[in-house]
Formats: sequence, structure tokens, C-alpha cells
Amino acid sequence: MDHKCKVKSFIKGSHNRNHGPLHDVEADPSFISPHLSSFIAFPPPFPLNLPPPVLLLHTLNPPLLLHRFPLCKSSKMPTVLPDFSSTVKLKYVKLGYQYLVNHILTFILVPIIAAITLELLRLGPDEIITTVKSIHVDLVQILCSVFLLLFISTVYFMSKPRSIYLVDYTCYKAPITCRVPFSTFMEHSRLILKDNPKSVDFQMRILERSGLGEETSLPPAIHYIPPTPNMEAARGEAELVIFSAIDSLFARTGLKPKDIDILIVNCSLFSPTPSLSAMVVNKYKLRSNIKSFNLSGMGCSAGLISIDLARDLLQVLPNSNAMVVSTEIITPNYYQGNERAMLLPNCLFRMGAAALLLSNKRRDRSRAKYKLVHVVRTHKGADDRAYKCVYEQEDAQGLVGINLSKDLMVIAAEALKSNITTIGPLVLPASEQLLFLFTLIGRKIFNPKWKPYIPDFKLAFEHFCIHAGGRAVIDELQKNLQLSAEHVEASRMTLHRFGNTSSSSLWYELSYIESKGRMRKGDRVWQIAFGSGFKCNSAVWKCNRNIKTPTGGPWEDCIDRYPVDIPEIVKL
Repeated sequence: MDHKCKVKSFIKGSHNRNHGPLHDVEADPSFISPHLSSFIAFPPPFPLNLPPPVLLLHTLNPPLLLHRFPLCKSSKMPTVLPDFSSTVKLKYVKLGYQYLVNHILTFILVPIIAAITLELLRLGPDEIITTVKSIHVDLVQILCSVFLLLFISTVYFMSKPRSIYLVDYTCYKAPITCRVPFSTFMEHSRLILKDNPKSVDFQMRILERSGLGEETSLPPAIHYIPPTPNMEAARGEAELVIFSAIDSLFARTGLKPKDIDILIVNCSLFSPTPSLSAMVVNKYKLRSNIKSFNLSGMGCSAGLISIDLARDLLQVLPNSNAMVVSTEIITPNYYQGNERAMLLPNCLFRMGAAALLLSNKRRDRSRAKYKLVHVVRTHKGADDRAYKCVYEQEDAQGLVGINLSKDLMVIAAEALKSNITTIGPLVLPASEQLLFLFTLIGRKIFNPKWKPYIPDFKLAFEHFCIHAGGRAVIDELQKNLQLSAEHVEASRMTLHRFGNTSSSSLWYELSYIESKGRMRKGDRVWQIAFGSGFKCNSAVWKCNRNIKTPTGGPWEDCIDRYPVDIPEIVKL
């Protein structure tokens, strides 16, 4: 084998080592089923722009490369370093282009205003007064003009949608007694699945690569051996997480239960009778004319669906407060069978809940934290594969669980592309939209092999809250949206500290950003979540004021320890 082949194999090996989980999974495929191999390897929603081999060689450690592959006598090392001046110039050209396009109105209006000002100075005050007096306007024309102006203003303000504000929110924090370290989880798995060691080994390997930490929590019923997932225990968990979050919200906002006009509760897998929203009405003795809704079966993206529903209701109900509660009840959904595709949720899902107060009152503008800008929802349920990719069913033994299809991540990528295509024109600056348009036209007319332009969403948002559904999802979204480690830090740390709390995870992530003191007035936040059905939903918020570090939140006692280093594999 010549040196070129050796260098090529070395590059290939280094690339595999940079993707530790994928390399390790492929090395030992026996423990993972076809249903879950797609979960580990999330196909990117956009083509990856991998560096060419020449650039990749420059990223390698030269002494290590020489040590691995000593040069022959005839080989010569290049003595001249590559010229990066063209790359630097291209960077500044792009920055200049973005500034020019995004401020095009300013560049057009400033010369016009300057020309008008110079002309007025040239005429002088006497000539200006003479010109004004020469204009003859009768009273009828003046009244008609005033009436037309008032009519247009009235129509504009009446048709303008009401501003929706997020006054405040709270997240549930489980007590220490509910924590489930890795050792406890695996001990319970060995005792519950003692007749199937392969399933135990499978859960251990998933947990090692999950990105979860040692402080995640499960409800009390799951701590028993065997677990006791009965109706009473499920109601107990629902009351614990929902009432705790609502109590904290009332204490923080100073509102009373009678001030709530709209109540929305979303919980995907636990839908008792009476509903969870009725349970809240009964507990806090809410008004009899309250508009209450209970959403179920909508998966991890149901929290943003609730926000969308609250927004629509607040548009038609003036001077109203809406309370939204997002949670997932774990107790009745803990799978005790042997199907690997249905064991995965046991490793990822943990306790959590969030309560939010939304308002359309003008007086709440000054104290509200955020203003709702956009909600974009994408539903792929018309496709049979998308509809059944996250499916609650019974296994061969009659045990109920959530079956994750092997097509899950492919469908998620398609939903994400559709969602981004819709939200892009709403949030991206004009410079990015023009670059995307020019590239699209070029591919259609000139050369179909041109790489599609990936818009830079970092120009549209300062903060990203990606649903903490799993490590692979966060990794691929970071790559394909070209985000920095800090942009996805909130998602990774939420997954590590609290696990996948379903629809409430976005609010734990937002609380992390606030606890780090990074939220400033005018900052824009992009929340994005996936859910069964299959759905991909996005919400865009704009920070309404400088936010101080919150007290009493879920991160209060541990924010100083974060961010933490999360290894690719945690050996158990």
C-alpha cells in the first residue's frame, strides 16, 4: 500500500473516531435492533458540507501523522503554508453583502433625505413660505383627507393581531427521593427482566450513549420492584407535577385562580376521566365560565400546539389570561416487556412539567418576559409511514408500550425540512433569503450539481431550544444548522440533568439560558420540537426585557456546575 492509500485510510479512521457513538455501534451491532439503528444514526435533513481531504489533512496533528507514516527519501514536505487571505477576504465580502442588503432602505432613504435637505437650504425660508402660501386647499379637501387618514388608521389597528406575551413560567423540580442513578436503573432492569439478559444489555448500551446524567428522576411507582403502574399512582404523579408547577406560577406572578380565563393542559399518554384540565379546575376552584382544553396523544411537540391554541383564543378574547400546563405522566407508560423498539422510552423519558402564563393585556407588556412572534406547525400524518412511526401498541405478551419505527428519523428529517422551509422566510434576513434564491435559480438553470445553500439561522436567532429528545437529534441539528456548542448547550445540559421530559423540555432549556444570565432585551429564541403523528413544530419568541437570573427555578442548586463535559460513552 502506498503512502496515499495509508493517508486515506488514516483520514477515514480519524473521521470514524470523531463520531464515537456511530463507530462503536457499528463495531458491535448485535445488541441493537433494526428498529433502533436509525435512532442512533439520524439522517441529516440537509447535505453535509464535509471538508475536502486537503483541508482535513491540515486539521490533523503533523507529528502524529509523521509518526504513523514516515516519509520516504524521495518524499518532500511542503515548505509553504496555504494562503488563507482569499478565505478571509471572502468572509468580509459576505459580511459586507449582508450589511448592505439588510440595510438597503437606509442606504436608499439617506441620500434622498440629504438631497431634500440641501434643496430646502438652497431655497431659503422666504421662498419656502411663498411656495406654501401659493398652494390653495379648500376646507372640503382638508376634511376628506383627515377622514381618509382616520379610516385607514382605524382599519389598520382593528385588523392588526393582538400581541401575545409570556408573562412568566415555572418548571417542576422532582425531589431527591425520585432520582434514578444509572446503577439503580440497571439494577431494577436486571431484576425486572431477569429472564432476558439481552434486553438488559441493550438498555445498558442505550443508557451509556444517551447523554443522560445521574440526577434524572422517575415517579415513585417506578421505584418499586416490580413497578406498580396503576391508575391511582398515575393520578398521584399527575397531581404532584402539575400542582407543584401551578403553585409556583401563582406565587411568582401574583395572580389568583379567578384571574385565569383560559386553561390548556397537554399530556400525551395519560388521559383519564375526568380530564387533567378538570382536575386543575377542581383543585383551584377556577371560574365556571373558564375556557378549558385537554390535549392528548400529540407527543413531545404538544407544548407548542398548546401555545398555538392559546394564541388563537387570545386573539378573540380581549384582556384575558391563559394558563398552559405541559407534562408527560410516566407511571402508566413504563414498558416491562422484551421488545427492544419499545424499551427505548424507558431509558430516555423522565419526570417533568411546566406551567406558563400568557396574556394579551397591554398592562402586562412591561412585566412580561417574552413576546410571541411566530408559531409554525408541520404535520406529516397524511403519510402512513409518518403516522405509524411512533405508535402505541401491545407486544406479543399483551404489554402496552410505544413502538419506534425504523423510519422515525427519516420522517423527522422530512418534517424538519418542511418546517424550516415555512419559517425561513418569516425570520431570515433579506441577505440570506436572496442567497438561497440565487443558489436555487442557479441549480435549476445553470448547474444542478451546485450544492444547495444552507441559510445561516444564527443571523435570525440568538438562542436555540431544541427538544431534548435524544443525543443524536441534538448532534445532527447542530451540524446541519451549523450551530456552535453554546447554541445547543441548553439542550444538551437539559437532557443530562432532567432527561427527556417530553413537551416540557423546551421550558427547562429556556430556564437554563436565563439562569446563565444570557438573555437580553431584544434577543430572539427559536423553540423546535418533534411529536408523534408525525409533527414538527416551531415557536419564535422575542425577549421583552433584560431578564435577571431567576430564583427558585429548576437549575437553582446546580447551575454553577454546568455546563459539564458529557463523554461519548459512559461505561456502566
